[in-house]
Amino acid sequence: MSFSNISSYSIVSAEAHFCYESLSGSCEMTVLPMSLQCLMILFMGLAILITMSGNLLVITSIALFKQMHTSTNYLILSLAMCDFLLGAFVMPCSAVRSVTGCWYLGDFLCKLHTSTDIMLSTVSIFHLSFISVDRYFAVCDPLMYTSVINSAAILIMLTISWLVPAIFAYGMIFSGLNVKGSRDFYEAHVQCFGGCPVFFSRASAAFASTFSFFIPGLIILSIYLKIYVVARGQARAIKDMAQQFQVEGENVSRQRERKGAKTLAIVVGVFLICWAPFFLCNIIDPFIGYSIPPVLIDALVWFGYLNSALNPVVYAFFYTWFRKALKLIIFGRSKNNAWQMQLHS
Repeated sequence: MSFSNISSYSIVSAEAHFCYESLSGSCEMTVLPMSLQCLMILFMGLAILITMSGNLLVITSIALFKQMHTSTNYLILSLAMCDFLLGAFVMPCSAVRSVTGCWYLGDFLCKLHTSTDIMLSTVSIFHLSFISVDRYFAVCDPLMYTSVINSAAILIMLTISWLVPAIFAYGMIFSGLNVKGSRDFYEAHVQCFGGCPVFFSRASAAFASTFSFFIPGLIILSIYLKIYVVARGQARAIKDMAQQFQVEGENVSRQRERKGAKTLAIVVGVFLICWAPFFLCNIIDPFIGYSIPPVLIDALVWFGYLNSALNPVVYAFFYTWFRKALKLIIFGRSKNNAWQMQLHS
């Protein structure tokens, strides 16, 4: 996903090469050393493979085992579907554009790709926000969890997570609101044949970044900080209750605190590390005359994509049920009763 101007650029070129040599106003093609192109293709291909395979394993695991059809796992399943679609349909086209600097699929498919890119990336971030809400009630108010996080609540969360980003992304790109206020600059310095730049004016960049990242990010950070505080309090309570077994109580308390701190640090850290650099550049770039190098913006886009590859690790591979389900899938045990017995063991 990229809201800024990612126009074509040339790294090493004795003479200019264009996407369409016979057309006036064609975009300049990216000319990279062969070694750099191979490294880019290897990295992007690996990122796509990990994103698709990791999320497909999550989808398969939850779909196959009925006892895993819980409220939390439905959110994780939907998140995995979103990240899988990003890896299957968005990242490959973005990889070709990143390596060549050209887009040969036409204006309509360019808008469709851009809209889908923004939508799926925002959908993924929205899911992380709702998962943090689910974890908040599970940890901080467990007695109210089943009454608050019910089937209706999950359905509302999933609907909001998909519908709102779709309206936002497709509406903004296909209506041209993303260039409103800077259309003259866009037509004079960005638009060209054979390119698929993603350009946002000052107002639209500020709104899009706030909507897609800063508000959800603030929600996630605030909720997980609250969860961490509550988890520490619970660990201390367990320690006090286990005073008659002083050594064991202290060990349990410390282990719980360490595990809670580690998990929350990974959850919040991966999210912020992957997306914060891009969105900070994205919101600043229009106010400094779009002077941030396009190659840097493009690199930050792919750094953000990595969040979709890491989501299965953070939200699924850390769960014992997923590791057990993965072993059963790999070893091909197909009897439902055997699966259920081993998952519950």
